[in-house]
Amino acid sequence: MPMIRECIVTTLNEEGRVHIAPLGLIAEPLVADGEGWIIAPFRPSATLDNLRATPFAVANFIDDVLIFAGCLTGNKDWPVWASTHVPGAVLEAALSHAELAVDHVEEDELRPRFHCRVVHEAMHAPFKGFNRAQAAVIEAAILATRLHMLPREKIERELAYLQIAVEKTAGAREHAAWRLLVEKIEDHYKHAPPA
Repeated sequence: MPMIRECIVTTLNEEGRVHIAPLGLIAEPLVADGEGWIIAPFRPSATLDNLRATPFAVANFIDDVLIFAGCLTGNKDWPVWASTHVPGAVLEAALSHAELAVDHVEEDELRPRFHCRVVHEAMHAPFKGFNRAQAAVIEAAILATRLHMLPREKIERELAYLQIAVEKTAGAREHAAWRLLVEKIEDHYKHAPPA
């Protein structure tokens, strides 16, 4: 299995508006000029449309899980500044970022794969490590994007396990992020047709 790094990806639409989305980038270590990443957005998605319109992206590596949760629950308005080597945007909260250019696309009916090379990387702040609650929030965020694909029992079982780490190690931002995701999941099941 390839390594996947969870981050926040920013892309631009044809009009130059920034789209912010949490995504897992797939490591592509066999790129001729060094490290590369594969962006594999599901169809349909704004990220997919934007990569077709403007074949560049910025991978923002952050430790603020509230941004992951916020993006998945409707808040996609986070402060950014213009990237320097490709058309794009860098999150102000990024500890580091990589500016990416799409080299080629591997088409797929569900998840096309945009093979990207790293054009530029920069560090902005030290990474002081994750606590268990941050990792639990990231896992819950992934579950929240799979509600239509996974059985409810699996979602609820995994959330119950992840909640242990939140209760034991979370700070205020992790608690807020956890609440957003749990509310999103509960709301989904309130409005889902009976099984």
